[in-house]
Amino acid sequence: MRLTLPLLIASALAFATTTHAADLQPLLVANQKSTIKVLLEVSGELKDVPYEIQFSEFPAAAPLGEALNAGAVDIGALGDAPYVFALGAGAPLKVVSIIHAEGRYTTAILALKDSPLNSASDLKGKRIVTTRGSIGHFLAIKALRSVGLSTHDVQFIYLLPSESRILLDNGSADAWSTWDPYTTISTTQSQAKVLASGDKLLTNHLYLAATSQAIASKRQQLDDFVARVDRAYRWTNAHPEEYAAAQATVTGLPLAVHVAVARGTHMQPVAIDDTVISGLQTTADIYQEEGILTKHIDVSQGFDKSFNAQRAPLSQASR
Repeated sequence: MRLTLPLLIASALAFATTTHAADLQPLLVANQKSTIKVLLEVSGELKDVPYEIQFSEFPAAAPLGEALNAGAVDIGALGDAPYVFALGAGAPLKVVSIIHAEGRYTTAILALKDSPLNSASDLKGKRIVTTRGSIGHFLAIKALRSVGLSTHDVQFIYLLPSESRILLDNGSADAWSTWDPYTTISTTQSQAKVLASGDKLLTNHLYLAATSQAIASKRQQLDDFVARVDRAYRWTNAHPEEYAAAQATVTGLPLAVHVAVARGTHMQPVAIDDTVISGLQTTADIYQEEGILTKHIDVSQGFDKSFNAQRAPLSQASR
């Protein structure tokens, strides 16, 4: 059978598209405790991806940032404080997408339910356990400053979250500055009281940061990936129970904990703009003032606004 000219052109275009998609390099995604992978799987965003996504697992933000710094992965998600530390280490990174997490206890400083402490003002002379350089660490600094105290007024104990809860429970620490799901676990299972919440004190932004090399060589993959993450987070707002069930199968935490977190947290993409950059600069400057960072960091160098144009309309409703 002879093909007409239009059919020949269509066939050629289809072949070119298939070949081009096959030629796309894999995108190497840093995954902290399966968060991004589960998110994309349950929302259906891992279907029909025109390139391979290779996930690497990391137990916390610090080693994830180190992998980005070393170029071992192309893109990963970090909170305000960990991203500042990555930039401070000289990592050639750019934020290509930002997700805002709005939730009552997304981050919080906790005390035992029978503790005499009731607010951040009561923390003077007390022991606060947190993870150094984490968003919990930054929350503690901001909360102390908000009530006229400084880090010199308290004793910090730096541990991972799993060890931190033990210290709080056995009385070796007076308060624990941490983030979800640990905040929800403690407030629901142990009736821990909230001394301060990051709802008003922090930006509560999650930054998707890509290496400069990936931006240069895998722009098509990054544009597509960012759009998938945007859509996936919008999907979770409308399907909290399904998202929670998927997370529970991976984390091993009680389903009720994930349901509480998913129902109480609204995720919304935001544009990379001067307000966002200024907010992160404040974080970096505070860390320098506290002596945690030894040099000034110009965080404006760590953002790529060009990705704003590639994202879905920021006001788009959940699918």
